[in-house]
Amino acid sequence: MIKAVLFDLDGTVADTAPDLGHALNRQRIARGFTPLPIAAIRTEASAGSRGLLGLGFNIKPGDDGYDLMRDEFLDFYTEHLCHDTCLFPGMIELLDQLDARSLPWGIVTNKPARFTHPLIQQLGLQLRAACVISGDETTHTKPHPEPLLVASRKLAVAPSDCIYLGDDMRDVTASLAAEMEPIIARYGYLGNGQSPETWGAKYLIDHPQDLLTYL
Repeated sequence: MIKAVLFDLDGTVADTAPDLGHALNRQRIARGFTPLPIAAIRTEASAGSRGLLGLGFNIKPGDDGYDLMRDEFLDFYTEHLCHDTCLFPGMIELLDQLDARSLPWGIVTNKPARFTHPLIQQLGLQLRAACVISGDETTHTKPHPEPLLVASRKLAVAPSDCIYLGDDMRDVTASLAAEMEPIIARYGYLGNGQSPETWGAKYLIDHPQDLLTYL
């Protein structure tokens, strides 16, 4: 019996790609490049600054200038954190149903806390989430299971009694390692180029409220 629901943030609860894309395109325009379409940016949005800088400039951690580019990107993102970001259609109705059923829910993300908590607050979820675990609040990040295990302890619910909804293969890997049931948000970013049906999860949903059918 499911006693708690955990969510990834970017590409699962909220469509953050427009504001992440704004930061990346601001960098590209400043360097004489044309802006990238949001459709292209969405596929890398779950990978954060590393994935987006790789997409926009073909640069990776360890390359000359990467750290400065990353810091600039994060500063630009801070300035434009929740201008065009919004909850996915149907997400608020899903959360309302979880609350009505007295099922606690929380958010586990690799996004750093400096972005996670202000964003969740601006989305109106800060007081509703039973726990929020950011990427720099545990020793390891997903695909390591530690963040999910920390969340289950905070909720006082066994991992086997939780489900985790995410849109990236690392979400499935972390869930399985934590002995937690993974569910794939097929409406999300799905950014690694592999079919989500091959990631190892038994359940996939096309709309947030489809989760209620599983519950």
